[in-house]
Amino acid sequence: MRVLLQRVTKGSVSVNEKVHSEIGPGLVLLLGISPDDGDEQINYLAPKIANLRIFEDTDGKLNRSILEVGGEALVISQFTLYANTHKGRRPSFTNAARPEDASPLVARFVKRLTAEGVPTKTGEFGAHMLVEIHNDGPVTIWMEK
Repeated sequence: MRVLLQRVTKGSVSVNEKVHSEIGPGLVLLLGISPDDGDEQINYLAPKIANLRIFEDTDGKLNRSILEVGGEALVISQFTLYANTHKGRRPSFTNAARPEDASPLVARFVKRLTAEGVPTKTGEFGAHMLVEIHNDGPVTIWMEK
């Protein structure tokens, strides 16, 4: 499981030119699922993300979590995080889970992140989405389990 995490002032996802979900300050999480992923990865990453200290405290240091600042999360499924670009010029996505396997894992990840206390919204699995990310900092972190 791979997550590209971005601290944002706001974020949104639109499907068919209509806003599907939007958040204020918090995190946009681009989530990639591999065929080997399951509850072990979810149970590691969701609490780690909920408690990751990447928001500024009163001294300007990255010392507060999304829980402490009352932020929201927007989770977007993104199979392209498993792109393999070693050969040729067209990426291979054979390392990404099939949609029928990935979709329930994305839903379980969202449920676990919500259970950690983070208000969480999503994109629409499998849809062509327009994602708007107002990266704050910028703070962008790659996580993997």
